[in-house]
Amino acid sequence: MEASELATAHELAKKQQDIGVAEFFSRNRHLLGFDNKRKSLMTTIKEAVDNSLDACEESDILPEITIDIIDLGNDRYRIIVEDNGPGIIKQQIPKIFAKLLYGSKFFKMAQTRGQQGIGISAAVMYAQLTTGKPAKITSKIEPSAPAHYYELHIDTQKNLPEIVKEETVDWAKDHGTKIELELEGTYQQGSQSVDEYLKETAITNPHASIVYTNPKAEQLVFARASEEMPKKPVEIKPHPYGVELGVLQRMLKSTESKTLQSFLMTEFSRVGPGTAKEICQNASLLTSTKPSDMSRELVEKLVEGIKNTKIIVPPSDCISPIGAELLEKGLRKEINAEFYAATARPPSVYRGNPFVIEAGLAYGGEQPAEEPIRLMRYANRVPLLYQQGACAATKALTSMTWRNYGLNQSKGGLPAGPVTVVISISSVWVPFTSESKEAIAHYPEIIKEIKLVLQDIGRKLLSYVGKKRRILSESKKRDYIQIYMPHIVESLKEILGSIDEESTKESLVEILETHRGTLEKIEATNEEFDPEFAAIGKEDKSEDDE
Repeated sequence: MEASELATAHELAKKQQDIGVAEFFSRNRHLLGFDNKRKSLMTTIKEAVDNSLDACEESDILPEITIDIIDLGNDRYRIIVEDNGPGIIKQQIPKIFAKLLYGSKFFKMAQTRGQQGIGISAAVMYAQLTTGKPAKITSKIEPSAPAHYYELHIDTQKNLPEIVKEETVDWAKDHGTKIELELEGTYQQGSQSVDEYLKETAITNPHASIVYTNPKAEQLVFARASEEMPKKPVEIKPHPYGVELGVLQRMLKSTESKTLQSFLMTEFSRVGPGTAKEICQNASLLTSTKPSDMSRELVEKLVEGIKNTKIIVPPSDCISPIGAELLEKGLRKEINAEFYAATARPPSVYRGNPFVIEAGLAYGGEQPAEEPIRLMRYANRVPLLYQQGACAATKALTSMTWRNYGLNQSKGGLPAGPVTVVISISSVWVPFTSESKEAIAHYPEIIKEIKLVLQDIGRKLLSYVGKKRRILSESKKRDYIQIYMPHIVESLKEILGSIDEESTKESLVEILETHRGTLEKIEATNEEFDPEFAAIGKEDKSEDDE
């Protein structure tokens, strides 16, 4: 190799340097959901509201959240999100809001909305990048304590908070947190807007009260529909089926257990003395083996031993599904329809992680009969508004034959009809396709459970729609008889001479009822359904015309 080539290699080596986490994400903010101005506005609200809901639920407080978006002109907005949660202790405020990958939920094996410790600090970073303005945080932990006020920046090179201002302030609130950000954005109403996100949030969080003022100074109130708090998830240990070789190596090095058997019993859920012995036998390892003495080859044998051992599925109390009853309540609260149904599957497992799939349906109302159904996707009660085509929920729904359930469907597409479908997954670790948490990965176990729950609500829909069609068809036939009845009476009068016309009509009606039975009623499950906004009979009429 020539001297000039060596010199070039040395020069290249000098240019190599560590890349900070915050610096990386500041240059790749699209990975976190800040692709464009419209989406960035929605993502910021989403991250703040998710944090507020999680904090309130962890402290058994019924959430009361206010959101204000103020238009400052030139695509700049001031975002203010305030909650009545437990507040944040003083020393934690800068780290939570101005340091990426900082949080308590990443290693927690229990259901939460946040997972990665990125969300709200990413919103702070985006605001800083686009306007240079600091995030303003106010937090109070109890009525007798002062409120702490911070103005924060993120040092993106070091991924550390920069405190611009710090003071104690008077705040007429017993406890809670308020964040104020100024950022570039675009406000538009529609299917991927802040308005839609909050409406969908209200459906799966009927215990929350949300007051929202949009940039047009219009206030929308999403009232609380239930005083019942969601069941608080219980933290569990990882399940052996979900642990990969590299993670297992790290766990073996860091454990305080003295033997392999005690390691398996103390570090994993659903592993008792008998199961631990069986795993060791299937792995051809001694139960007395020291974890610190486990080589890579022995860890491989342990992984195989776990795979070949039948282990009880992990407990499901670590997740907090919505519940079919509350999901239906949420649908009734936010969607005007004539028929509702909701159902839930029993807990299942992917990669050792327990999860529950739930689905709800609203039929009729504002959704046009000739257009594709409206699909709402959720992960741990959080609406997923983007990347619908890449989501396991969409794949499961479109792979079904919806004609079997009374809806039209093009091959491989969404079914058409006046229907809103909700699909929700609750899990200790939702497998998202990217850091922006917009679509669920295509795990076969998850897709299978989604299809099963959709088949259940599909059968309920078919039962209602089928009955409705039968009644409308029978009603149409009876209308024909009513039209011709005066002519029949007139003909009988000509044949028999003088007859009592009213008595003859009553006799004909009695004969009709005897032969055809009493006409059933269409019993909508929503007593307050307003048919003025519904596409009642449109689908039936088009099929009759065919």
